[in-house]
Amino acid sequence: MKIKEFIGSTVLDKNANVVGKVENVDFDKETGKIETITLTLQKNIFSRDELEISYEDIATIGAYVILNTEITQETEETEAEDAETVEIEVEE
Repeated sequence: MKIKEFIGSTVLDKNANVVGKVENVDFDKETGKIETITLTLQKNIFSRDELEISYEDIATIGAYVILNTEITQETEETEAEDAETVEIEVEE
């Protein structure tokens, strides 16, 4: 998959709920491996939040990006109030 195809991909949590879209990807400069992805969460037409997800929290990358964790609206709102970009801990 090319990076152009990856940016804008729909992201689902472990319960197949739509979380957002891939906004940015950070790579390790030495290895070329993905370190984190930044998700854009659509709240409404004029308001968006971002979440930063570590590569370890990603289960699958394909037609969709599927996470190993559950993201809820309450989690999104609480984390967005605390910081603009946050990391999610894996809950298995």
